[in-house]
Order: sequence, then structure tokens, then C-alpha cells
Amino acid sequence: MKIDKLNIDGNKGTIDVSDKLIAAKINNKLISSVLYKSNANYKGRKAKTKQKNEIIGSTSKIYAQKGTGNARHASKKAPIFVGGGVAHGPKGEANYKKRKLNKSEKKLSIASLITKKNKSKDLIVLNDFQNEIKKTKEMNNILIKFEAKNSIIILDKKSRANIQKSARNIPNVKITDVNHFSTFDLAKFKKIIFTETSIKELEKRY
Repeated sequence: MKIDKLNIDGNKGTIDVSDKLIAAKINNKLISSVLYKSNANYKGRKAKTKQKNEIIGSTSKIYAQKGTGNARHASKKAPIFVGGGVAHGPKGEANYKKRKLNKSEKKLSIASLITKKNKSKDLIVLNDFQNEIKKTKEMNNILIKFEAKNSIIILDKKSRANIQKSARNIPNVKITDVNHFSTFDLAKFKKIIFTETSIKELEKRY
């Protein structure tokens, strides 16, 4: 399938990209499943509070059971006292991990998202960055021109070296390559930007 290919001046050309990548079947259920599992596997829930039996201190009653006119209490380690244990607090044992995602799930979810972005005109393919862009302002102006202020930029090795410094401090923009992005990244950002070489590298996997 032919799609537009742009240079940084906005001039249009075309590039032929496999239908398996940009015109795939959109599987929203699979995308949701992959995002859910990915987030669960990243979650490191280690919060822990001390239970009553873990508090160091005397276990004796603070005063007699009867005769004081006060409520009945055991030791100062009870949850209602300052410095006592915490009732029903996190125990640091929760395991939220789901089963490992297989390669086909990852590939199909990525193709589904790229296809969705292509249909909504949020997929941009640029010529490779042949020259170094040194100034953040210049890179920022390029992103404004393509209405891509919230975007993930997936680059080939040479292009990444040429724009890494100018793009790394721009908010809501992520710079990466074809080996280091996930379904979560594609869903998080509004626009996806590929260079000509990077989308061809990704195409080979499909």
C-alpha cells in the first residue's frame, strides 16, 4: 500500500509499505489485552505496613479489664493507638504479573495500532534525517509544522544520532528505534513518526 512520505520542508512523496503493517485487521480486544498485561507486568507493588504482631513492644494490657470505667483494651500495639500496627494494610506480597506475552500478540497489537493511526491520519513517514539538527527550537518547529507535539518518533540508527540531542528535552515526545518501543508507547502518544528506513526495518518483521 502506498502512503505519503514527507521531508522536513513538507514536500510530499510516496512510499510503499506492506499491508500487514499499515492495513491490518484492527483488533481492539487484543490491543486492550496486551495493554492490560503489559501494565500488570510493569507494576512493582512493594508497599508494606507492620501488622500488630510485627510491632516491637510490651504485650501486657495497658490497664485492668474492669473497674476503670474506660473501654477495654489490650496492649499498645493495637491498630487504634499511635505507633500500633496497621489493620488491613499492604503486606508487600501482592503479585500482579500476568502470563508472558507471546511474540505474535505483540506483533499483531502493534500492527493494529499502526493501522488505526494510519486511518486517523496520525501516522507520519519522514525522509531519513541526513543532517544533524543541533537546536531544540529547530526540532520543535518541525514537530509544530506536522502537528506532532505529542508523538513517538521511531528512528533508524543514523537519524537517531542526528536528532537525539535536539529532541530529547521536548515534552510529550519520545525518541526511540524499531527495537525499543511497545504497544503501550503507540497507544500513549497521539502521533507516530517513522523515518523511511525505520518503517522498512519494521516491515521486514511482518
